[in-house]
Amino acid sequence: MNRVFDYIRTRLLPGRQRERRSLAALFSHFQRVLELNNRTLTTIASMHSKLGGGYIFDLQYLRSSKQYMVDTARELLDAFDAMAPGKYPELYASFRDIRSKLESELERRPILPDVMVIPFEDIGPKDMDAVGAKNTRLGIIAKTSSVTVPSGFAVTTSAYLLFMEHNGLGETIKGYEEAWRAGNLPAKDASDTIQALILAGTIPTRLRRALNRESDALRRKLDDKDVRFAVRSSAWGEDGALSFAGQYDSYLNVTSEGLLDAYKKVLASTFSPSAMEYRREYDFKPDEVYMAVSVQGMVQARTSGVMYSLSPVNPKMNCIDIAGVWGLGAPVVSGKVKVDRFAVSRDSGHAVLSESIAEKPLAQYGQPGGSVEMEPVPEDLQAVPSLSSEEIHLLAVTAMRLEQYFKKPQDIEYAFDQDGALVVLQARPLRIAVCDDAQSPELSDALKAYPVLLSGEGDVGQQGVGAGPVFVAWEGRDLETFPDGALLVAHVSSPQYASILHRASGVVTDIGSPLGHMATIAREYRVPSLLNASRATMVLQEGEMVTLDAEQKTVYQGLVKELKLHDFMCDRMEETYEYRLLRRMLKLIEPLNLFDPTAGNFTPQGCQTLHDIARFIHEKSVEILTDIPNASAAGEACPGGRLELPVPLDLVVLDIGGGLAPECAGGLHGLRTRRTIRLDQVESTTLHSFVNGMTLDGVWQSTPVPVDFSSFMSSMTRTFSTDTTGAQRIGQNLAVISNQYLHLSLKLGYHFTMIDCYESVDGVRNVVQFRFAGGVTGVTRRSRRAKFLSNVLKTYDFSVTVKEDLVVARAKGRVAQDVHWLMYILGVVVAYTRQLDVSMVNDAQVLEHCEEFERIVNQAISN
Repeated sequence: MNRVFDYIRTRLLPGRQRERRSLAALFSHFQRVLELNNRTLTTIASMHSKLGGGYIFDLQYLRSSKQYMVDTARELLDAFDAMAPGKYPELYASFRDIRSKLESELERRPILPDVMVIPFEDIGPKDMDAVGAKNTRLGIIAKTSSVTVPSGFAVTTSAYLLFMEHNGLGETIKGYEEAWRAGNLPAKDASDTIQALILAGTIPTRLRRALNRESDALRRKLDDKDVRFAVRSSAWGEDGALSFAGQYDSYLNVTSEGLLDAYKKVLASTFSPSAMEYRREYDFKPDEVYMAVSVQGMVQARTSGVMYSLSPVNPKMNCIDIAGVWGLGAPVVSGKVKVDRFAVSRDSGHAVLSESIAEKPLAQYGQPGGSVEMEPVPEDLQAVPSLSSEEIHLLAVTAMRLEQYFKKPQDIEYAFDQDGALVVLQARPLRIAVCDDAQSPELSDALKAYPVLLSGEGDVGQQGVGAGPVFVAWEGRDLETFPDGALLVAHVSSPQYASILHRASGVVTDIGSPLGHMATIAREYRVPSLLNASRATMVLQEGEMVTLDAEQKTVYQGLVKELKLHDFMCDRMEETYEYRLLRRMLKLIEPLNLFDPTAGNFTPQGCQTLHDIARFIHEKSVEILTDIPNASAAGEACPGGRLELPVPLDLVVLDIGGGLAPECAGGLHGLRTRRTIRLDQVESTTLHSFVNGMTLDGVWQSTPVPVDFSSFMSSMTRTFSTDTTGAQRIGQNLAVISNQYLHLSLKLGYHFTMIDCYESVDGVRNVVQFRFAGGVTGVTRRSRRAKFLSNVLKTYDFSVTVKEDLVVARAKGRVAQDVHWLMYILGVVVAYTRQLDVSMVNDAQVLEHCEEFERIVNQAISN
């Protein structure tokens, strides 16, 4: 029904454009637009604040918020349409599209672009749902940073859906997942069945052609007929607020012939037991399971590793953690090998604070047939640092650069190729929590009563205290038997334990690194973790009750109740389905894509969010109000007259509501009148402020200024755009006023000034806008005056844009007192700059006039 009304309004009532509208009615619609625009922005801010973690909300809140936003946007459209009847029908089309997408999100039917692959260089933030966070970040880095990433492309979530639909797997997989969630089927059985179905599936022709086309293009780009690929997951949720570290499979050194199979294997890993458990822990719904895939040109690495731009173990050290090994970096993140460790200062210069060089007898390399294998490292390199001092410094600089760009500490995988070039393989947010709970003397005394089983060994993955019976995860042990609250003890820190990690009270491993996947997941779950503790599986016995103090690298025998206070560590932000859905909804509500009103995308069709619609409407409604003088010239009656002034400015005032005293009632038809209005009959406080500034003693220059012939001829041959001429079209200096609004169109000599000011009861909607262009001299002197104007206006907190001699300035959200002050300053500006371009004979005079202007204003204040 709404669409029918939209069609009637925008298509079947074109005659509305010819309706005569009173200026008072037009201004009333404008006020309504401002009110609804303010309501829109307030609601957006309120919805965004719910992501801060301090609120609990449900689906009903999201539905009601969505409806409120949509209803407000619709009212805003209708109020704007009353100002410009039928002029922007495409705006309703953009609104309907956004509304439909919001409804689809709430109905768990996200709208995805109908494209199979996207090259990295074409990926932007808006493509997050189509390609996943990992691919999006690589695309952003490739486009906006000097940091090198692998060449490659993303296989989209639409391709994933096409594969599932083509093979008829959607309902089948849903059935197995429901049986598992209900406890009727073990996770491993459900996983094995689902993965087998995916691996047996066929790739649709359209997708196969897209993969072959892009892989051929990548081969040509790299000029490598035998190019190898790294095929990695980039699922929804991965590498965003959650990491999903190690939950999905990656395949390295893949040949062209093996690309399609590797793609299917990554899709199948969507339903690994640990990934299924991870999603259940964070309440991922079936409709949130979308797997995009990253296909990268394989980096044949000499050295690889992981770095954290801020140490998650001890943030107060203000250092960057770097781990490195020879060859490929997969063994580093899997926690299966010992690594070189470097702590590097985050401060300029990036001094190495500490280092630990491991014995590295084996390294992983790509094989000619397409596999990767561990190979012996030459003896003379086994104990040699895998990174030079120059490479460590470059890594530190890169880490800080990415952190600065993404505004958060980063977890970065990197490689140096055979030529020594650094390549960033992926970057994701690093989750860090700081707990300042220091041990008291009483606690130290209490700890003396408990035998110490391990002390001073290992690396901290996550600080905190955990207590429970020991569960030793020996090779091949059934993890389904892991009891809730047990302490996980393992030889290596493998991400396979992610499926039980949320149930563990703590983790201790013989081998591992705080930079591995399991440590990342432990931090997400806030599970205290001590890794690389060497003797853990030999010292800690199955079923024994122990207490882990990860911060102190100590394991006590028995349950230390005093240490259980550390369970009250830093709270984590809720990662619920409702939070994730709100984020997706806000993508259609909050982002602003329309910045510059002169840009090509500043159109109804360019509105991609409700914020865009509000922005477009606000800008265009101000333009419509600015055009009021032409509506007045058409012959409509309006109270007003010529304003008596102590300076020779022939200014006609038109009142559209409450701008003049009651005795001035009575219409003026157009501008043909000799009626005179005194300043004391003007109720508009903003016009009073402007006139006070313009008539400041000594500012208005009345004596003639000599003009050279070339400047005069230049001014005679110039043309002016319609948005800067203002009163030129009606041959008059004009002020359109109300009790809240002021529009000024001034033609002073050969330049034109337009000023718009709206003052409301709240400061949020207040706006002062200034446009200036023209002059009698050549472009150089006019540009000097424009620079002077820019410098002066910026001093008073205007945002300013300058294009040759055109100056556009705006100040928004000011309180009434500030609005009056700004209008006073603009009055001084108009008087001071009347013939200023003529005297601008050199660049030094720009600064001289800025100083003189400041002196005049300061003197007026002191008087």
